[in-house]
Amino acid sequence: MSISTRWLFWTPTLIWASTWHVILYQLAESTPLGGVAWRFALAASMLVAYARWRGQSLRLPPGTLGWVLFTGALQYGVNYAAIYESERHIPSGLEAVLFTLMVFVNAVTGRVFFQRPFTLRFGLCALLGVAGVAMIFWPEVVSTRARPQAGFGLAMGLLAVAGACAGNVMTLKLTARGVGLVPLLAWCMGAASAFLVLVALASGQSLAPGHSVVWWTSLLYLAAFGSVIAFLTYFRLAEREGPGRAALTSVLTPVIALALSALFEGWKPQWLSLGGIALCVGSVWWATRPAAAPAASALSGGTEKNG
Repeated sequence: MSISTRWLFWTPTLIWASTWHVILYQLAESTPLGGVAWRFALAASMLVAYARWRGQSLRLPPGTLGWVLFTGALQYGVNYAAIYESERHIPSGLEAVLFTLMVFVNAVTGRVFFQRPFTLRFGLCALLGVAGVAMIFWPEVVSTRARPQAGFGLAMGLLAVAGACAGNVMTLKLTARGVGLVPLLAWCMGAASAFLVLVALASGQSLAPGHSVVWWTSLLYLAAFGSVIAFLTYFRLAEREGPGRAALTSVLTPVIALALSALFEGWKPQWLSLGGIALCVGSVWWATRPAAAPAASALSGGTEKNG
């Protein structure tokens, strides 16, 4: 059964928006890298079980194992490790702004590697989306200057964005070579979990899981929804619409996350934030509108003559 493009867009957007809040339950009882390592280990196990249930082989085509393991370590290992390290030094709002840059990078890589068009309208919409997210988090962005290690945090944030964008390209290249998406993600997330375990041990972070029902429930949600379902639908969207359009999810994710924060954490928007939210929503709406159909005269090559 074919899933509509609209569902492929909104499923990862809504899920990832909710994970901003759910991750707080993980951080309350475990170290950042330990929690993420558990998350991807469980997600990889779920993908293996799903592949077996569908009767899909986990065997990879010859010559792809090394690339798959590297993709997983980059997409889910380096990316997430850099995100958590970055947020130790810069506000999470600036991190959200950095990740909206994925729209531009993915659009460029989509043009270079997959011959996806990069139109002026899409570029303008992407620019407005980044500006909208910057407006939402402007107080946090400004406060970055007061942090002594802000430069290092910014560099780690850009590394996370680069890892995510490179991982996107490599994932789509591997699926184009015939690697099934489900086994690919299973191998990638398993490799990421192993990578994060090594990083946690090297940095002295504990790998001990949480002890409460809330922690284990949040882990299950992050693995099943935030990892398995969200990434499966995201990459299906990227395959269908191109990586640039798929990255528009990064524009709306912080908007919806803040709505949940207002509901559960008492966040109160200011006028600048409301303006940024309107700009984000408007830019995505404009970017995803169908292109205008050519005029009838253009289709016929000009005005027909009688006679």
